[in-house]
This record gives sequence, structure tokens and C-alpha cells, in this order.
Amino acid sequence: MSTRSLFTQAGALALCTATLFAPQALAEAEVAPTLTGIRAGHQPATGTSVARDRLVFDFDGPLPAHRSARWVSEPRYRTPDVSEVGLVPISGNAYLEVTFHSVLAHEEATGLNTYGATSRAFDLPNIMQVVNNDDFEHSVSFLAGVSAKKPFRMFTLTSPSRLVIDLDADLQTVPASAFFQDLPAYQAGRPDDVRSVTRQVVPPATAKGALQRLFAGPTAVEQQNGLRFVSSGAKGFSNLSITAGVAKVRLTGGCNSGGSTFTIAKLIVPTLRQFSTVSAVKIYDPNGTTENPTGPGDSLPECLEP
Repeated sequence: MSTRSLFTQAGALALCTATLFAPQALAEAEVAPTLTGIRAGHQPATGTSVARDRLVFDFDGPLPAHRSARWVSEPRYRTPDVSEVGLVPISGNAYLEVTFHSVLAHEEATGLNTYGATSRAFDLPNIMQVVNNDDFEHSVSFLAGVSAKKPFRMFTLTSPSRLVIDLDADLQTVPASAFFQDLPAYQAGRPDDVRSVTRQVVPPATAKGALQRLFAGPTAVEQQNGLRFVSSGAKGFSNLSITAGVAKVRLTGGCNSGGSTFTIAKLIVPTLRQFSTVSAVKIYDPNGTTENPTGPGDSLPECLEP
């Protein structure tokens, strides 16, 4: 096994950009590596290193000729001419963009991805979510939404080909719950159709952290166990505040119940009510309206009515 690494030389200073570029010409389509998987895990602190979250991109074939990682200020999609348009719905307080050139990431005949889901959540201290934000003419890019911008190291491994990013995860976290739809229970018509999972969030913004983990969605294993995130058309949230026991939050990107009695409200309300400082939850639509903004108790926007 061979290893090629690039890392900071300045102690605790954050690595802002990392690029690994092989000297050979860009591979032709028939010999270009194929992205086959994306995975992540946590490595606890040892006597010689801090705790880290490890993000791994798996390839069939050689390593990509060009691979880079950099922090970006906003999570944006990219157009074919590499200009930035549109915000990507992704949870995070900072965003690490990982880019590959001369890589196959979908089947030409079917358009199906070769690496699985384009968005995936992780139950890790720092990495919340990884989302694809570009796949055009063998250029592929992903965003990792994280709890905190920390130093990272990028290196490659062979046999099989992998690109690895180790992101420092030396964070003080506390457990909080995110509530998801229990699909089998919902389909069976049972009243207990919401189930909670535990996530690690960074204080003091624990309510925000819990909502971020909610919007990131359940992990792949949790999905296999029947959990679902019901977005009701929302892409994210903003303007979260908690005052005098009332939590207020505004949906962004959209809001539509689709005629269902089960909406994102059934997930947001318990996720926020778990905190002792919250006795009522008022959810606003993207235009900033809700049905009962000043009265007691919870409030929904009209768009979440069945």
C-alpha cells in the first residue's frame, strides 16, 4: 500500500486549500477512474493526535489525476462553466468542497450514479452531511457540511484507490435528539409514527444543532431501519429564536403539505420541545407568516395544513 499526503506545517492553523495533481495528462473516458462510494467514520483521539472525522472517496481504477479540497463561504451548485449558482440544501456551519476532474460518477447510458445517494447524513461529531453539487463532463464536486471549520489533511491510498480527508473533530459536544418519521409505523396507521435518534451537537447552540441534524436527514442505516425525513418542500430553516419559552423558526426554500396530515411540523416540534427552555413552537413559512403568531401554544403556517 502506498500513501501520498498533504497536510499543514503550521501547527494548529487550519488548512484552507489542498490540491493533489498527478503529472500525467487527464485520463481518457475509457481509463478514467470511477467513483464507487463515499463513506465516513470517526477516529477517537490518541496520545499523539486529536479526534478526527474521516471522509473517504472510493474509486475503481487509478486515482483521479486532479483532486482538491477547499473551504467555501456558501454551499452552491456549479454550472457547466464553473460559475456558481443556487444554494445547495445542506446542513452545516462551514462547508468543505471536494472536487475531482477526469472522473466517472454516473453511467452514460442510464444517468444513474455510480456511488449511491447524492446526499447522505453522517452521525459524526463534525461531519453532518455530504451532498453532490456538480457532475458534468467528468468533473465531480461534493460539499461536506460540518459543525465547525477545523484543520484537515488530504491524502491518497492505493489498492484500492481512495482519497481520504481527515477533519479534526476535537469538539465539545452534548447529546440531542432529532425526530424522524417511522415509515412502517406511519404506513400501519399507528400513532407512534415518529422516532428519535441521538446526535452530538455543539453547545451553546444545541437547538440549532438539533435542527441541523434533522434537516441533514437519517443516516443510511437509519433509513434501512425505516426512518425518513419529511421535508414538506422545505430546503432548510432560518431565524431560529427562543424567547420566553417560545421557539420560532422560519422554513426556507418552500412549504407544501401535499395534502398530508404528516408534515415536517411533526418532526420540528418534538425536536425543539426536547429542550427545557421550549414550551411552544411556532413555525413560519418562507414568507414569514404563521397562523397563530402571538397566541399561546404551537403554530403552523397555512402551507402545512392538510
